[in-house]
Amino acid sequence: MSTLRAVGDADFGDVVLGAVAPVLVQFGSAGSGPCRQVGAMLEELAVDLPDLTFTRLDVGAHPVTASAYGVTGLPTLLLFLEGQSVLSIVGARPKSVVRELLLAALAGQAR
Repeated sequence: MSTLRAVGDADFGDVVLGAVAPVLVQFGSAGSGPCRQVGAMLEELAVDLPDLTFTRLDVGAHPVTASAYGVTGLPTLLLFLEGQSVLSIVGARPKSVVRELLLAALAGQAR
């Protein structure tokens, strides 16, 4: 069972923008090899970072939200804190790099 919650155009506002906890969104496509690889890596990170909500959005099925956030490359990861996008990672990156970037962004939240 996936720990990445599927979100779409209809519930993005409630699930992501209205969340109290930080939310990471993977914008991707089921048919993309790099998106599947990043998805598997995010499943692992979800265990390491339990205070972060992990979600995924299929850009083919939900183009409105992807367009609203300027997503043009896949996979794209956006980290949302208090309804605002605070970090963007485009392309497949190593797990260690993604983890470091997420932790740095989350540490900035405690200012």
